[in-house]
Amino acid sequence: MFEAAHNSDQGKLARELSEAGCEEAEISQAFGWFKGLKRLSQAEGEAEALRKSDALRLYGAPEQVRLDAQSRGLLAFLEGSGVLTPLERECVIDRALALDETEVTVDQVKWIVLMVLWSRGRDYVFMEDFLTGQTDPRLQ
Repeated sequence: MFEAAHNSDQGKLARELSEAGCEEAEISQAFGWFKGLKRLSQAEGEAEALRKSDALRLYGAPEQVRLDAQSRGLLAFLEGSGVLTPLERECVIDRALALDETEVTVDQVKWIVLMVLWSRGRDYVFMEDFLTGQTDPRLQ
């Protein structure tokens, strides 16, 4: 029953996006991207070792091409600050690489971080302001 309601909502949203001028291929790609995010959020039990990891993350050549030094630095900062877990970092990287972009910008990575945190039920209000560039980060 939930799946039918979800598909109904998705169909309605797809129609609204189409009426707003979005291409069908873009809409389909966006739904696929979010489906991948949902899949990652539900696969949590498979990554117990990663959750407890304190290993240094090394990026492969294809990842370095797609995620510039600023984006990788942001991810290291967020993980080192305890905002992202290693598992969430990997979710961000996976979703960044799933974008149909030659290079993923740091602003795109910021939005992906927010979506990953929200998808996992984590709400960092100060992070939303920081990641969207509306304020300087301050933990008080």
